[in-house]
Parts: sequence; C-alpha cells; structure tokens
Amino acid sequence: MPGIVGVVQILQIGSSGVFNVGDIYKVTPYSNAKTFSGAGSFNTGDYVAVNNPYSATNTYDADVIDEPIAFTL
Repeated sequence: MPGIVGVVQILQIGSSGVFNVGDIYKVTPYSNAKTFSGAGSFNTGDYVAVNNPYSATNTYDADVIDEPIAFTL
C-alpha cells in the first residue's frame, strides 16, 4: 500500500545498514561479522563496577563456514 512520506533526515547508516522508504518485498544483509568478547565487555551504565580477576575468551573456531550468506537476490 503506497504511502506519502514527509521530510526524512538520515544522520548515519552503517556499512551493513539498510534504509528503505515505501513498499518492499525482502531486505537481506550482504555482510556478516563474528564478535568475540570476554567477561564484562558489553557493560553499559553510569556506575559499572566489574571485577574479573581471570578472564579468557576462547577464539578457536574449527568451522570453516558458520552461516553463509547465500541465495541473495
């Protein structure tokens, strides 16, 4: 169903971001990433106190392909 869109201001779109206005059938990503993080890595807030006397992240990955992006049109 078509719609009328007013003023749009785009401040930033990331490298794998998608911006769409109007009707769309399918939005698929064309990039992927793998993130390794240790204990207390993604804590956010005003007063965060993290005590990790020993933190080790296992980054060994025996898979060659985890989840490929395939059959994108």
